[in-house]
Amino acid sequence: MSDGIVIIGSGFAARQLVKNIRKFDVEMPLTMIAADSIDEYNKPDLSHVMSNNQRAEDMTRQRAGEFAEQFNVRLFPKIWVTDIDPVQRIVKSRDRQWRYDSLVLATGSSALLPPVPGHELMLTLNSQDEYRAAESRLRKAQRVLILGGGLIGCELAMDFCRAGKQVTLVDNSASLLSSLMPPEVSARLQRRLSEMGVEIILSQQLAALQRDGDVLTAVLANGRRIEADEAIAAIGLRAGTALAQHAGLTVNRGIVVDGALGTSHEHIYALGDCAEINGQLMPFLQPIQLSAMTLAKNLTGQQARLTLPPMLVKIKTPELPLQLAGETRRADLNWQILAGPQGLVAKGYDSEQQLRAFVVSEEQMPQAFTLLRELVQ
Repeated sequence: MSDGIVIIGSGFAARQLVKNIRKFDVEMPLTMIAADSIDEYNKPDLSHVMSNNQRAEDMTRQRAGEFAEQFNVRLFPKIWVTDIDPVQRIVKSRDRQWRYDSLVLATGSSALLPPVPGHELMLTLNSQDEYRAAESRLRKAQRVLILGGGLIGCELAMDFCRAGKQVTLVDNSASLLSSLMPPEVSARLQRRLSEMGVEIILSQQLAALQRDGDVLTAVLANGRRIEADEAIAAIGLRAGTALAQHAGLTVNRGIVVDGALGTSHEHIYALGDCAEINGQLMPFLQPIQLSAMTLAKNLTGQQARLTLPPMLVKIKTPELPLQLAGETRRADLNWQILAGPQGLVAKGYDSEQQLRAFVVSEEQMPQAFTLLRELVQ
């Protein structure tokens, strides 16, 4: 007997898929297997837990049982899937197995740790469970070192600073958000963080971490030593591909999927942070929402191909909020920047003077929707 559509994972992507499938088919058997409790929480809230004085339990939006009843889905929480047999269409754990008609891998991502001595002393904040495990230590800490000046690192640095903690932010690039925008655009956020009291150390790498009692010492490549109570790694994410790779699916940076979200094996799909779409990982809400809708249609007998329009990415730094869209990473763009007391508007043009990217901040953010329509893909 088949367990119908089997979904491995319980994060935002998996839940969006279930909700969309139920719009088209209320009876189709759905099975969700996950290593966590399958309680629902809003992952972006992790960027604000300290300043909001939020406990891990406060993040829970819906209990697993309520979700199961509302959307008619069989749940198997706290179970690690160990193997997939694509030929027999079987998913296996240590002590049981499930037979699927279609299998969806929504295995998410994990936070990277730097390959340095003492990296095991670092905390990560990529899930409610990780925050739950680190909550008491983070709430007690007064001095916090954050490694990584990208999107998550900047959000956490501002949040911990707003919560009254002494924050040091270290990145090996010459500017913050270097993978998202040029330094002349990100300089506004860098200045605001500095004004708030965040110490920003750029063009520098972590060489080692050491703990002596309650004191954590970070040793930088230039020999400088920074004392902290806790250290957080925010240097990036690794797509959850191990299960797919073990099953023989095509894997690159993520699980490679086509326009229907199908993998290299028939009847197996991938969705969310773990999926590689057109050579890219897209761990943002809008592409995941559109992917879940497309896959739900395909799993319920319709034919759909994923089309991604220009999409906004929001950087959750409340003291200086930013939105960006387009090919902001292109090195050949000519950036035109207007900055004033009300905010910043930065537009990136190609050699033919076509708008390819933009960044807006603060009170200029309403312009984002007009600029989004002008973007050339």
